[in-house]
Amino acid sequence: METNLQFRYATEGDTEKILYFIKELAAYEKMSEEVVATEELLGEWIFEKKKAEVIFALENGKEIGFALFFHNFSTFLGRAGIYLEDLFILPEYRGKGYGKATLKQLAKIAVERGCGRLEWWCLNWNKPSIDFYLSLGAEPMEDWTVYRITGDTLKDMGE
Repeated sequence: METNLQFRYATEGDTEKILYFIKELAAYEKMSEEVVATEELLGEWIFEKKKAEVIFALENGKEIGFALFFHNFSTFLGRAGIYLEDLFILPEYRGKGYGKATLKQLAKIAVERGCGRLEWWCLNWNKPSIDFYLSLGAEPMEDWTVYRITGDTLKDMGE
């Protein structure tokens, strides 16, 4: 890993950068059409409502990647965990250990906060990422299936 890698927490003035990285990640995942987030929404939910946090990975002071995360809770552990929603390093900066360093930074945050776990989802087709996570000792949760309710179904259920 390069020694000139640093991390910083995003501030409210970073919403444009956060949205940029979200769009870059969506393009990589072939899901660009699903991005409806705006700078205004990100500012409201990340900084005003404090529902998520973002750290940037910086090489020589330039943001080259990001991680967006928030706390979840394990009733079995009786404590919070960190759920990693997004991790993305720009393609031209890959292969330098920055993804691993970013996950290590998140693990450090989890340990400092007394969290019981760090977890995330990965698309099944994303073999490079899966291989990377397995190399770090991450374990796939094969006995679990993610369920989701969104859009009109969510609205109808919430009425």
